[in-house]
Order: sequence, then structure tokens, then C-alpha cells
Amino acid sequence: MSEPAEVTLNRHGDGTATIRIDRPQARNALNVTTRKALAAICREVADDDSVRAVVLTGGPEVFVAGADIGDMVAAGAVDMIRRRSERWWQAVAEVPQPMIAAVNGFALGGGLELAMCCDIIIAGEGARLGQPEVNVGVIPGAGGTQRLTRAVGKFQAMRLVLTGELIGAEEALRMGLVSRVVADTEVYQTALKTAQRIARLPPLAVQQAKEAVLVGADAPLAAALSLERKSFQLLFATTDKTEGMQAFLDKRRPEFKGE
Repeated sequence: MSEPAEVTLNRHGDGTATIRIDRPQARNALNVTTRKALAAICREVADDDSVRAVVLTGGPEVFVAGADIGDMVAAGAVDMIRRRSERWWQAVAEVPQPMIAAVNGFALGGGLELAMCCDIIIAGEGARLGQPEVNVGVIPGAGGTQRLTRAVGKFQAMRLVLTGELIGAEEALRMGLVSRVVADTEVYQTALKTAQRIARLPPLAVQQAKEAVLVGADAPLAAALSLERKSFQLLFATTDKTEGMQAFLDKRRPEFKGE
């Protein structure tokens, strides 16, 4: 009998999809097998025009508790270099459609880094987030020192990275690390409703907006404004722009086709 898949993809037929990490025996910790499976699914989604928004989640008790320490304890520096694990993380971060992380329970270490690869983070009231890698003799290695700093600023990032301290969802919200906090039982449905709302919008405009925010954040302001302007102008070549504006004038619901 084959082992159940540790990462699954469910297309809902309404422009949304759910990617679920399912290793409850390991609190969804990310080992090499899981990371490769997640990367493969993200590449599949990236090429699927029928998917306009994606929810990434774990289980109702834990999002991802971190990297699988048992998968790394005997590894040396050369082993880690040869893994080239950045490829697996890039596959998540480079999905062109909006990604919404639905975070229940722990999002620690690689789990928080995974959530930060997404565009929106919906956290449950009982969620606990942090970068505790220093407690096991290493540092965040998949964006935790970089995406975290960009999200919350130097001094809060230093606090979390240097102490390994965990924070709750409300503090993470105040810090700017999560987008919204809801009851633990409402996390997935809230994330899915957010995905459904995005999926009803013109996908080319949504993807251009995502790219402008992400690329512009690391560019000088003049270059970022130029990117925004060119993206804005480019969308005037789409039929969805014509449909959207005409529907507004006609006071009717637009029908966007991604063209």
C-alpha cells in the first residue's frame, strides 16, 4: 500500500486552489521529500491559467513547525550546498498567482519562512510564529533574515532572529507580519474566501499588481514607479480592462476572462 501524499493540490473549480501540507506525525515539518513535492505542485499551479488564487495551509493544529531537524542533524556544509534547496523555495515565491497562507498553530523557522513566501497571511488567534533557528546552532536559511526584515523592520527582526522568541498572532499583526487575525476555526475559510474574492478579479491585473509590489519593494523609488507605470499602461491592451470599465459604466457585474 502506497504512503499518502504529504503535499496535496485541490482545484476547487472556481479559480481557486488549495495546497495542503499533511505530515501530522511530524507537525508538518519540512523534510527534503516534502519540499520537493511542494515545489513541484507550485510549478504546476504557476502554469495553470484556470487557477487565479491559491491557499497554502497545513492542518487545524499546526501550519508548519519548521524544518525537519532529523533531516539535517548529520548533514555537513557540503551536503547543504549540494541540496540547492533555494530552488524549492523559489518555486513557492515565484508563483505568479496570489498566494494566501492560512496559519493555524505553529509557523516556526522554515514554516514562517514558507508563510512569508506568500502574499497574504491569515493567522488564527492561537497561532505562534518565530524564527527559533538560533536555538539549534544555526540561523534562518530560507529568507528569515531577509523577508522578515522587509516585513517588520530591522529592530523587530533582530529581536526574533537573535533571541529565537516566539510571538502570538496579535503581536504579529501589530508588527506587520500577518495580514489578519481570525478565530482559529475560521482561518482556512477566511483564506479561501479571500482567494475567491481575488479569483473574481481580472487575473492579469492581479498578477501585474503582485509583481509591481514585490519587484518594486527592492528597487529605487524612481525605478519602482516606472515599473508600476508600465504595468498600468500594459493593462490597457487587455480585454478585461475594457470589460471592467464598461461594466462599471453599465452598472453590471464584469465577466473577466484573463485576456
